[in-house]
Amino acid sequence: MVQFNELKKQLATYLSKEQIELITEAFHMAEQAHSGQLRSSGDQYITHPLEVASILADMHLDYQSIIAAMLHDVIEDTSVSKEDIAAKFGDKVAELVDGVSKLAQLKFESRAEAQAENLRKMMLAMSRDIRVILVKLADRLHNMRTLGALSRDKQRRIALETLEIYAPIANRLGMNTFRLEFEDLGFSYLYPVRYRVLKEAVRKARGNRKEIVTSIEAALRNKLQSEGVNALGIVGREKHLYSLYRKMRFKDLSLAEIMDVYALRIIVDSIDNCYRVLGIVHSLYKPVHGRFKDYIAVPKANGYQSLHTTVLGPHGVPVEIQIRTEQMNQMAENGISAHWLYKSFTDENGGNEAEVRAREWLKGLLEIQNNTGSSLEFIEHVKIDLYPDEVYVFTPTGEILSLPSGATCVDFAYAVHTDVGNSCIAAKIDRRLVPLSSRLSSGQTVEIITADGAHPNPAWLSFVVTGKARINIRHWLKNQQLSESRSLGKRLVERALSALSLTLESIAEENFARVAKELKLHGKEELFEEVGLGNQMAPLVARRLAVDSPKGDDQTVAPLAIKGTEGMVVSYAKCCRPIPGDMILGFLSAGRGMVIHRDNCSNVSEVRRYPEKYVFVQWAEEVLGEFPVEIRVDVLNKRGVLATLANAISDCNANIENVHVEERDETHNAFVFLCLVKERKHLAQILRRLRSISVVLKVARNK
Repeated sequence: MVQFNELKKQLATYLSKEQIELITEAFHMAEQAHSGQLRSSGDQYITHPLEVASILADMHLDYQSIIAAMLHDVIEDTSVSKEDIAAKFGDKVAELVDGVSKLAQLKFESRAEAQAENLRKMMLAMSRDIRVILVKLADRLHNMRTLGALSRDKQRRIALETLEIYAPIANRLGMNTFRLEFEDLGFSYLYPVRYRVLKEAVRKARGNRKEIVTSIEAALRNKLQSEGVNALGIVGREKHLYSLYRKMRFKDLSLAEIMDVYALRIIVDSIDNCYRVLGIVHSLYKPVHGRFKDYIAVPKANGYQSLHTTVLGPHGVPVEIQIRTEQMNQMAENGISAHWLYKSFTDENGGNEAEVRAREWLKGLLEIQNNTGSSLEFIEHVKIDLYPDEVYVFTPTGEILSLPSGATCVDFAYAVHTDVGNSCIAAKIDRRLVPLSSRLSSGQTVEIITADGAHPNPAWLSFVVTGKARINIRHWLKNQQLSESRSLGKRLVERALSALSLTLESIAEENFARVAKELKLHGKEELFEEVGLGNQMAPLVARRLAVDSPKGDDQTVAPLAIKGTEGMVVSYAKCCRPIPGDMILGFLSAGRGMVIHRDNCSNVSEVRRYPEKYVFVQWAEEVLGEFPVEIRVDVLNKRGVLATLANAISDCNANIENVHVEERDETHNAFVFLCLVKERKHLAQILRRLRSISVVLKVARNK
């Protein structure tokens, strides 16, 4: 086949004859396996793996990757198995092929779940062998190049997935050439009309720009020569269509405003000359304040290095200038693939900066995977970590950490270490105490203050942005709920057994094992957990446990004592807001645990329709914590009345969480305060204090 002969010539430039022979065998296996199969374009299917192999050969990837490219669809689409590939080409090749293959044999509830599970499988394979993602990116690139043969719906779906997942992955791995083509093709298929209009507008604008760019290039070249600096290249950078589109859309700019910015790249022979050229450029043109970035001293998360500055060129037009070495330029374009393409640019450990950082990212993905339940949740966190914008901050010891734009002190804490995040209680930015929710900016020094026994706050989930922080907070909360639900479940079962004149100690372990098995649970602890979460009814579980158990002495069933320390598995109904001292009733809600109501709550009549779900409870003798209660105060409409009421409540050592104003008429107002109280006596003290104020007409607890 002519196409394969061309590939062999390409491979002969850097692979041995023995390796090319193995690739030839892989080609024949793929050709036979895909015999009779056609692509949507009408071409023989074998043309696709050949093109994928050719893309990898352009990157000088090793022979195992080329073999995997040849065979990457055979497990999914033919009768060839992973074991067949392993027997012929070894386990490493088989793992590469399997890592790229979709989970075709499994059935999923939705396309989104199938996509997420396939991506998770690929990411985990990638963490074991980074070449998996290179094969997959090459596969996706050729599919995007031939997307025109598919239906419009498939074009949009695949283009969207490429823009959301594969282009950001290529960017994260420093593979700029792949990213640009993904974005250009994805944009053209997702929004074809917008793409054509923008492309034509850029083409027309380009002619007017050539003269200005040429004059800037000439001025820079002459200045560098006069200063004795040898520039390997000064080139104008073409604006990327998808980048233009995103700037127009998200920054609400016109094309004219974006096209007014000119861009040049200067390539030199050393890092010293990068900084020297920066000084020369700033002496020639005035720099724009706040637009200088040193990505050489502080590389981006994907290993990208360059100096960025914006200056005012001729006629006051802004000019973006990038200054980098030849090696930095190759790394910027090829990222981790430069490990194979430019052997001289790799370090002594066989990797480059981009590859080292990629492996750190993959290590983080494994931690996310270990702490997530569903594949959809996993992909949600991966997408968060693929955001390209970054801030660079310092630890107190001077170490630099890169975080996504918008990251907070809590994100920083988890980036340092999971244990630091879990136990953080406060933060300092540049030696000043700040809230943990404070957003970070580049150049700040961040110090995290921790405490033994501290733990994550569920409220953190509302502001953290990194996948590592979000998943570790959720993981801790999930484990905390697990512990609390088991404790509550044990108490509920113990109470239900006492109604049958039994105790937990009198129930044989075999009975617990039998009941757990009947309910398809794994042992006694999971049985307690399900009861505590409200998924199983304690009285029914107790009756099952009581079978064949010896009867104890008759006992009076005591109500379950609520201590206020039960945690997330016991909540307090907002409809009636019970506080210690109230008569209360517990209602078991599946997945939530127990909800406590006042026994005269209007919703309790609905609860009583399900006697198996409600539990007789009472407050313990000592209850910890503060409880929200609503107080309605009708007043005369006088200046400063709200402050007077707030001071009165504060004088009673109560916090106000919220206040709502109900305007009745010009002379009367009604305020509804949400206050935190310890118990009914504390509430009574507040009510008496409010009634003593002259402008107060009526005070009552909201029911």
